[in-house]
Amino acid sequence: MTVLVVLTVIVIVLLIAGLAFYLYWAGTLLDRIGAKLEGAADIVRGIVADAKLIEPGVEHINETGGVVAGALPLLYGMAEGIVAGVTPTPPPPDVPEVARPASGTRRSRLLAGVGYDPELSRTGPWLPCSVTTGPFRIMPLILDRGRGALPEP
Repeated sequence: MTVLVVLTVIVIVLLIAGLAFYLYWAGTLLDRIGAKLEGAADIVRGIVADAKLIEPGVEHINETGGVVAGALPLLYGMAEGIVAGVTPTPPPPDVPEVARPASGTRRSRLLAGVGYDPELSRTGPWLPCSVTTGPFRIMPLILDRGRGALPEP
C-alpha cells in the first residue's frame, strides 16, 4: 500500500508542476500581448491628435467637394453640347431603319416543329401557302408565269 501512496503523491506533484509550467507560459504570452496593445494605444492617441489638427481643413474640403459635385451635371451637359456642336453627323437616311430589339431577334422553335423554314420563304418568289409532300415537310410553290409549279425534290 505504501507504493500506491508514493505513486499517487508523485503523480499529483507532476500534475501540479505541469499546471505551473502552463500558467507561466500563458502569463508570458499575455505579458507580450499587453505590451503590444500598449504600443498600439500610443499610436491611436497620436492618430487622434493628428485628426484633431486637420478636422477643420477636412470640413472645408468636403464643402468644396459638394459644390463641385453639384456642378458636375451642368458641366457635363455643357461639354456634351460643345462636342455635339463640333462633331460632324452623317445625313439621316431617307427611309428610317426598322426598330430592332437590342438583344436581337429570338429564335422560335414552334415553326420548326411543323416543318416551316423562314429562310426558304425569303429566298425567292414563293407563294405564302405551301403543299406538304411528306410528314412534316413543307414544299413551297414556285410562281411560274402566273401558275404554280412544284419544285423538283
